[in-house]
Amino acid sequence: MTGFSIAGVRAQFPALSISDDGKSRIYLDNPAGTQVPQHVINRANRAMIEQNANLGGAFVTSEMALALVDEAHQAAAQFYNAPATTDVFYGANMTTITLAMSRNLQKTLNLGEGDEIVLSRMDHDANVAPWLLVAADTGATVKWIEFDTDTFEFPDDALDKVLSDKTRIVAVSYASNCTGTINDVKSMCAKARSAGAISYVDAVQFAPHGVIDVQDIGCDFLVSSAYKFFGPHQGIMYGRSDLLDSMFSYQVRPALEYGSPAKFETGSAPRETLAASLGAIEYIASLGDDDAGLPLSRDRIAAGMQAAMGHEMALTRQLIGGLTSIKGVKVRGITSDNALARRVPTVSITVDGKDPADMAKSLADDNTFLWSGHNYALEPINHMNLMKDGGVLRIGLAHYNTAEEVDTLLEQLEELA
Repeated sequence: MTGFSIAGVRAQFPALSISDDGKSRIYLDNPAGTQVPQHVINRANRAMIEQNANLGGAFVTSEMALALVDEAHQAAAQFYNAPATTDVFYGANMTTITLAMSRNLQKTLNLGEGDEIVLSRMDHDANVAPWLLVAADTGATVKWIEFDTDTFEFPDDALDKVLSDKTRIVAVSYASNCTGTINDVKSMCAKARSAGAISYVDAVQFAPHGVIDVQDIGCDFLVSSAYKFFGPHQGIMYGRSDLLDSMFSYQVRPALEYGSPAKFETGSAPRETLAASLGAIEYIASLGDDDAGLPLSRDRIAAGMQAAMGHEMALTRQLIGGLTSIKGVKVRGITSDNALARRVPTVSITVDGKDPADMAKSLADDNTFLWSGHNYALEPINHMNLMKDGGVLRIGLAHYNTAEEVDTLLEQLEELA
């Protein structure tokens, strides 16, 4: 294939060829974790066979492992368009990283009574609970930015209303894992900085669906998880270099001597997952030119993501158009055709008189996989008053899904509604 071909894409994912009793699997559970291409698997295998040694040795496997670790950090910097490889580090996942960084910032900023932390009603709990815990332990005050439950977006002045000279941290999501809304994080980060506050962006739900540019956004911190963009269970963090240099970090003493990223990466470098994360970024870059073996570059990563986005937009338009025509179905997110660019293809719905968990089970029985409930998005589900009804049924498209799969889902939902 030349450029993006859905048949060529699907051929790279071993899981997509699996069937059960002759019935193909339809993976629409992607917001909770995507399937993995063979290139990522090969990268991890090679690391475990050829590069399996700790760092700092004079022998060949240790030298190869060090080269791999360096390459993985270079790839992460390119993925985020970070100014330097020392501005990015890896961790277990976004949640683990954020729990650690919240405590690092608590100590660095000496947070206490009188300080304010701004959180969002649209966020996954991984970008809420860590900050609530910090506030509970320090006496800091939490303020909330509220989204409009009719438009599923923040009013333009939502952040302005809660910012003050006491604001120390503003934590927001790039895209919601519930409503799918893409937030104007560039504007939010600029407002936070003007108020003298630190911005912390959860990009987990955006990362599989858009081009991230931390320099353009102007954020202080941004984090995502590789298993949401076709990689392993691993988190990737960007931090502004001057902040990383000056921050306190809970770390063993020898690692502190090396600065970032070692300052923040606890334990031995996990070669196999670093290799797999590198492979996932290489895979994304290949979507624009069909060659994961070409040298990795920022331009190739952006072009590959743009190719995937074009396919996803067509699927999103098909899905939402179909959902809005089914009686009793309510899409809990942006549906206007001319506004679909302001959302990712994470689509939450409710169906009049139907329990989301029961519907998810019925769909699973028909080999269509998706999630129901709150999906760890406690704030948005409560803000929309949906918890009492079992939350939502969440449909998540990825670039390897097909128009035929969307049609199948719509037919299934028509029968269940």
